Amino acid sequence: MLSPLERLTYCVWAADYGMRNAGDLLTAADLHPDFLDEGRRCAQDLGLCCSAAAFSMVPNELAQTYFRLFNGIVAEIRSAWAMHGLRTHDP
Repeated sequence: MLSPLERLTYCVWAADYGMRNAGDLLTAADLHPDFLDEGRRCAQDLGLCCSAAAFSMVPNELAQTYFRLFNGIVAEIRSAWAMHGLRTHDP
């Protein structure tokens, strides 16, 4: 079973895959139909405000602002991984 942080990371991956490869979140929903709700729940459980706000947006709003929000979401998740004593991979 995945932890909330791992599940949130997967939700961000699904959103990112959809936005970078198809330019929308429809592909993300094909990969993980519940990515918005699960991403919101996990981010709220972890106290990650930026991520929770992003995953609380309606799909069209998130798609329009995704690339502006992306770095903040990633930074917040990286901090959470570091707090849990886990390493992140920097490309």
